[in-house]
Amino acid sequence: MKVWMMMAMLTFTLLGKAQQPIYKEPGQPVERRVTDLMGRMTLEEKVAQMCQYVGPGHIRETQKRFKGQKIAKGDDANGFYPNLSVNQLLELTEKGLVGSFLHVVTAKESNDLQKLAMKSRLQIPLLIGIDAIHGNALVSGATVYPTPIGQAASFHPELVERISREAALEVRATGAHWTFTPNIDVARDARWGRVGETFGEDPYLVTRMGVATIKGFQGKDCQGTEVALACAKHLIAGSEPSNGTNAAPMDVSERTLREVYLPPYKAAVEEANVFTLMAAHNELNGIPCHADRWMMTDIMRGEYGFNGFIVSDWMDVDRIHDLHHAAPTLKDAFYETIDAGLDMRMHGPDFLEKVVELVKEGRLSEAQIDRACSKILEAKFRLGLFENPFVCLEKTAQTLSNEEHLQSALEMAEESIVLLKNENDLLPLDFSDYKNILVTGPNANNHTILGDWTLQQPDANVVTILDGIREIAGSAKVNYYNYGDDVRQNSMDKVNEAAAIAKKSDLAIVVVGENPLRYQKSKTCGENIDRMGLDLLGTQNQLVQKIHETGVPTIVVLVGGRPLSVNWIAQNVQALVQAWEPGSLGGRALANILAGKVNPSAKLPISIPRHSGQIQMIYNHKPSQYFQKYKDGESTPLYPFGHGLSYTTFAYGKPSADKKVMTADDTISFTINVKNTGTREGQEVIQLYVSDKKSSLPRPVKELKGFKKVKLAPGEEKAVTLTIDKKALSFFDDVKHEWMAEPGKFEAVIGTSSRDIKGIVPFELR
Repeated sequence: MKVWMMMAMLTFTLLGKAQQPIYKEPGQPVERRVTDLMGRMTLEEKVAQMCQYVGPGHIRETQKRFKGQKIAKGDDANGFYPNLSVNQLLELTEKGLVGSFLHVVTAKESNDLQKLAMKSRLQIPLLIGIDAIHGNALVSGATVYPTPIGQAASFHPELVERISREAALEVRATGAHWTFTPNIDVARDARWGRVGETFGEDPYLVTRMGVATIKGFQGKDCQGTEVALACAKHLIAGSEPSNGTNAAPMDVSERTLREVYLPPYKAAVEEANVFTLMAAHNELNGIPCHADRWMMTDIMRGEYGFNGFIVSDWMDVDRIHDLHHAAPTLKDAFYETIDAGLDMRMHGPDFLEKVVELVKEGRLSEAQIDRACSKILEAKFRLGLFENPFVCLEKTAQTLSNEEHLQSALEMAEESIVLLKNENDLLPLDFSDYKNILVTGPNANNHTILGDWTLQQPDANVVTILDGIREIAGSAKVNYYNYGDDVRQNSMDKVNEAAAIAKKSDLAIVVVGENPLRYQKSKTCGENIDRMGLDLLGTQNQLVQKIHETGVPTIVVLVGGRPLSVNWIAQNVQALVQAWEPGSLGGRALANILAGKVNPSAKLPISIPRHSGQIQMIYNHKPSQYFQKYKDGESTPLYPFGHGLSYTTFAYGKPSADKKVMTADDTISFTINVKNTGTREGQEVIQLYVSDKKSSLPRPVKELKGFKKVKLAPGEEKAVTLTIDKKALSFFDDVKHEWMAEPGKFEAVIGTSSRDIKGIVPFELR
């Protein structure tokens, strides 16, 4: 009897296993699981995977904030659906008719939504995306790292990869699985508000930082519960808009696209295996980017072999119809974007029903839907969501802002802050020499150091610049004058009051710049906050001038995501520091640098123009760009790409090459000895530029093709070698539509900035 019962139980178990769908078996290959699941799905369920919505919590907050009023046209920070209630959205989720959410900022809400998805027929988990641009900063309590422009200033890709690895852990710990970063737009117009979200103006630097970010988030194979999908964005060229404003049209030659804007994407796909891409707001050469088949299908999938999925940007599918007027109806806009190669729409209703209609009418094929659906499902399998879509709230608390992550954030902040000027070696400060230190300015004691893509963080998690200075100097000798937080402040009374205090001080630290905080009405930089000019707003310049006039030694600190034209300040104050948006511990990092506890090593990833009228101001311009000079000012930048000072000095030897002639299938290496001739340990970024001396088409005067950051003790000397291949000498011939490296004479230009050249090595390509 017992044997019979055991046999029956074994048979029941085996039958149960046999009846288990393949897609629910963790041991099966991902491809087989995807195929099995898709074979069980209806057309509606497949299209549903392509549908993304904002989270219910975000909708409720938006409704509360606007109290029934219509959201302003073009508002890209808030979202709700007038014809779809929160309850209806939850019902769709329970029916398996939602594939993805964004703007879900708590682990609890993520778990609640996944529980609803588990009630659906096929129990397909949700893919939750979030704008974790520099840490998971839309989540309260997360580690906020420096914004990407500051990360790029570090010239330290390994550190960028490390903080991205940590950010991935915080993303997963809060119930999200996908981050809409890195922004690998090449920023060539400082008026554009999103400069701080990029890695700067140089294609090579942007490429290296973008690859590091993707590898950090996705790991080796983008698989497991501790990685997050990365998203390379935005396809393409929206970073040099026609008038400096986000989403403005862009017209550019194929050659410029291939040489400037596409290299970061090529590397993102071919080298880093990025799993998702995002299309751009703008139109390119007359075609809305969300309907650009050439870019999404021909280049990304056809030429580069992209094998993930492409998501739209916020409501931009709809804008093919209602902004660009390039589709007669919304349904036609849906057709155009999917037919061009898009796979997921961010965000909103109506998409599912109309896309199903398009398939049934024969305008779209089910194969096109299958392509999109299969890659979205593959992502969910890779991330382990079918096994466990939920988050342990205990783990959330242990992961956010843990000691290791905060230490990395501090290290990155210290390596991101650029010392622009240090007249008469005012810095580093020995705070014991000063008895009365004035700290003032609109960014001295607030959260502007956190940057854009940040929601309100606990005060206890943020070390403001004032906090950092007090930590080192001691609170007793630091006198803070509250100028007000609004960088547009126009009160001369406050300026005069600050100057009166400065007269009684023996040091002034003035913190000025911009406000990137998206939850404040006084925001002056960041997404959709573009400017006509680049001068300091309000009375900030007068604040610095009046304090300087008192004769007190003055240090100016710039906070913000874009370069600013601070000509008077650069000419007059003794010390000028570009802090960018240095994150949670930015105040401590800055104070460590001011006090000399840390030697600054950052370099500018973008040129600082003297005036917005100089735009485009880039170092890698064509020879004819300044054939004629400006008549009312200098034609050079205020500070060039690659510039950044140290508290020590470095001596460069004479560079050499391992050969004089390079063949097309060979490499060439350049070596230069660098010695720390000062009294402090320091890090130096050795920069290798290449100049083509004669070509069939005009080439940039120089292009960055390599860099290396080295740490040197006082008196220490190291030989630094940088190697390039034919690719570094190639350009795109848009007549022949091919890349070519012409034989001829070149120069390797080695320097400590694009302007401060330490040696030139001529060589030939044959």
